[in-house]
Amino acid sequence: MKRLLLLSVLLGLVLVGCGNSQTADSSSTASGSKELTKVRVVLDWTPNTNHTGLYVAKAKGYYEKAGLDVEIVQPPEDGATPLVAGGGAEFGIDFQDSLAANFSSDNPLPVTAVAAVIQHNTSGLISLKEDGIDSPAKLAGQSYATWNLPIELAIVKKVVEDDGGDFSKVKLIPSTVTDVVSALQTKSVNAIWVYYGWDGIATEKAGLETNYLNFADYAKELDYYSPVIVGNNKYMKNNPEITKAFLDATRQGYEAAIADPDAAAQILVDAVPELDIEMVKASQQWLANQYKAEVTQWGYINPERWNTFYQWLNENDLVEKPIAENVGFTNEYLPK
Repeated sequence: MKRLLLLSVLLGLVLVGCGNSQTADSSSTASGSKELTKVRVVLDWTPNTNHTGLYVAKAKGYYEKAGLDVEIVQPPEDGATPLVAGGGAEFGIDFQDSLAANFSSDNPLPVTAVAAVIQHNTSGLISLKEDGIDSPAKLAGQSYATWNLPIELAIVKKVVEDDGGDFSKVKLIPSTVTDVVSALQTKSVNAIWVYYGWDGIATEKAGLETNYLNFADYAKELDYYSPVIVGNNKYMKNNPEITKAFLDATRQGYEAAIADPDAAAQILVDAVPELDIEMVKASQQWLANQYKAEVTQWGYINPERWNTFYQWLNENDLVEKPIAENVGFTNEYLPK
């Protein structure tokens, strides 16, 4: 949801060379024995366990075996999707809720979601257990750190009111919380929107006793895809086999992370030494059951769930214009 702060930039951005990523570039290995195709994937945020499969695929040579030289790129200030759309990277990480403004625009950026990194929405509201917010209705009378974004507030309002609470009594505190543990400990706010696989695990590691209200548990409309891999439309159309090879190698990376979370955590920390290994291990162990959850095919995007979320946005006038069914995603490049 933090990525929604970028929506106004994303919608207004006109990138020179948009979609010019038409054909793949090749590079030679150090030995010159094998040409690899250069592929860039830009993250949505600083490296974390949402991205582990990418680092595992690179470290274990899955990309190289597929003939790819994959560069993992840190995101610019305006986010991954504009960079992908403009040809600055072939693939990137984004979120279905953040992408809504693009797909409802008269001039959408030319990107499509091609894989779900995590099968279900694992975001929700976290608070200290002592505050008693053990159901959404009990957020009334308590303070919530808000980004003041329409979709964000509509989601919180829905779960509160569906549970019989009065959303007008929620104390909205404009704030971008960067340290959830400190914010809860200092009582600067009572409730914070988090992705449990990272910030929720951080509260566990800090020994905090919390209540966590996962949005997807309270409304089927809120079980959207978060995060997803997006690709440049023209690049994928012109390079379908490379796109499939990239996603297949990425699949292998995430499935290796599922099979051995601790080893995957070590690979991520080796690549990003500033991360805390114990925190990453705990997060990785939790996410191992979330990457695929109940599905057998990593990356699969369920059309019904994708459409249900956007239909809810349409019905509540949360997008510029209605998003049509099946707009913005495809499963055609996923390994069978």
